[in-house]
Amino acid sequence: MDLCQTFGPHRSSYNYWAARKGRIKLEKVKQRAEVKRIHSLSNGSAGERSVATMLTTEGLPMSRYMASKRMKELALVSCQLPLHRCKKAGNDHLAILNTLNRKFAADYQNQIWCGDVTYVWTGKRWSY
Repeated sequence: MDLCQTFGPHRSSYNYWAARKGRIKLEKVKQRAEVKRIHSLSNGSAGERSVATMLTTEGLPMSRYMASKRMKELALVSCQLPLHRCKKAGNDHLAILNTLNRKFAADYQNQIWCGDVTYVWTGKRWSY
């Protein structure tokens, strides 16, 4: 306790630090090694769901949340791009009426103007 008086930490903080368990869990080490092995077998393309499914079929039961946690600890990420699912517009917008009703034939210039929304991949996400 002379160290606590010399350097200034509280005795309770020192006691908490001294009583902590510093043991490494064998199960956690095994899970990390298996996750790293499966991820490298897939050439970096397996995500947490794939890793969890592959390990469970091999006999090491693992949820996708645990696989995600172990992958974050190892700084592993899937190299596959996420799928972009376009939403199909089933209903017209309530505030904007469809006055054109797909009749694009105009009697004179600048009578009808319309636009198109195009999705563009910007490298990290879809933009339009």
